[in-house]
Amino acid sequence: MIQLLFPLVFAEMALIIIFVFKTLLRKPVIRSLDRVKRDRGPIIVKAVAGTILAAMVSRIFSMMKIQKRYWLGNEEINSTSEQLLLSRHLLEASLMGFSLFLGLMIERLHHYIRELDIRRKTMKKQNQVFEDGRAVSVKETEVIEEEMAMLRAKVKKLELDVDAKTKEVNNAEENVLALKNQSNGFLLEYDRLFEDNQNLRSQLKTLDRRLSHSDSSRKG
Repeated sequence: MIQLLFPLVFAEMALIIIFVFKTLLRKPVIRSLDRVKRDRGPIIVKAVAGTILAAMVSRIFSMMKIQKRYWLGNEEINSTSEQLLLSRHLLEASLMGFSLFLGLMIERLHHYIRELDIRRKTMKKQNQVFEDGRAVSVKETEVIEEEMAMLRAKVKKLELDVDAKTKEVNNAEENVLALKNQSNGFLLEYDRLFEDNQNLRSQLKTLDRRLSHSDSSRKG
């Protein structure tokens, strides 16, 4: 039994060292353990661990029986064969317990390494998505800036057009005001000429009457 336990313990220690230090063997070993955990692998591992645990408990009970026999008889273990048997049981039980402990450590280390790999991959995907989103946002920002530049140019052109139209309207208003003033002058001139015309007609009528009166006087 000891010939099997020592290689098992050393193999488990080697696996732990491979897990702890990042070497070229880590990924192949992790893949191998992934395959072992698929299908019937966990059942086989649990069966082996249960067998080792049962054997360890058996060795512990054997040690307790030997010790109990001498404790009840108040005797010491003097027989060389019994001492060797007790030492063998102690060594086997220690190796079995140590192998179970190392196996548990291997299982936990493998689990944590897989979780760490999954989280790293998730973080890489999230970073990639973030980078893609940022690249898209940069492109969208550039497009928006181009559209804003075009709109600014259009607004500036419209402002220039508005200024030109405003100048035209102001000039037209000035022309209308000048024409209005000119029209008012024409009306005043017309009124003055009309009044002069009326005065001249009145004078002509007066002269006609005087001429008519003088002619009638001469005839009489």
